[in-house]
Amino acid sequence: MKSSTLFTIAAVLLLTGPVAAGDQDDTLPKAPKGRAWKLTWRDEFDGKNLDEAKWETPEGPRRDGWWSRKAVSLDGKGHLVLSAIREGDRYLTACVRTRGKFEHAHGYYVARVKFHRQPGHWTAFWLFNDSVNKVGDDGRDGTEIDIMEKPWLDDRVQHALHWDGYGKEHKSAGHVSKTPGVMDGFHTFALWWKDDEYVFYIDGKEKWRTNAGGVCRVPLYVKLSDEVGKWGGDIADAKLPDRCLVDYVRVYDLVDSESKKETEKD
Repeated sequence: MKSSTLFTIAAVLLLTGPVAAGDQDDTLPKAPKGRAWKLTWRDEFDGKNLDEAKWETPEGPRRDGWWSRKAVSLDGKGHLVLSAIREGDRYLTACVRTRGKFEHAHGYYVARVKFHRQPGHWTAFWLFNDSVNKVGDDGRDGTEIDIMEKPWLDDRVQHALHWDGYGKEHKSAGHVSKTPGVMDGFHTFALWWKDDEYVFYIDGKEKWRTNAGGVCRVPLYVKLSDEVGKWGGDIADAKLPDRCLVDYVRVYDLVDSESKKETEKD
């Protein structure tokens, strides 16, 4: 993965300004004229313990399983591990989120992920805030943005938007894309949250472009999760434990290219 030396350099650069071009994610789309990408937030999951300054780990029932801290770990090789575990009559799964620690609007969000292998549960990389429950003004005052959901053990990936709460006023839009070989090895899943539309990517290739619900204008926090449910198949057929690996999560903002140059000089 990433060497400790590169990580140290990147950490220093993150504190002092934009990262060097060679350290940027190779999936970044081309910035508009006069603009440049600046790394705003990241976690490379190096070390042995989850960084609690960046993430919280919720505990409690979730669909047909239970979000548990027992299902969240780092493997010591630079990966976050989201596990699905059977404990007695319960199925434990994982969720980490940046609620109250990093909440952000617009920009480019990317995670590098290696998927689970068993049915009955699914991995997701998404953005959320309680403002999603507000009804009225469509999704501008809050939208759940599912950058990636993976209930199928094949080439399909779902991208989706939800707004106006989850009751009778609920509205949504979604798109299922196909990427051959997406179940094998690591792949990147990304969102460019623009002022006027959302653009979804897998491995740097555009998969869906939409402005459904209007575009969210309020900050959202990042979530990586796994959950049990029939959408993913029958969990009774799964050979557990199963796991998903996350190599990194990075968030970039667009800045004036001249401003970026001045910051790099400093």
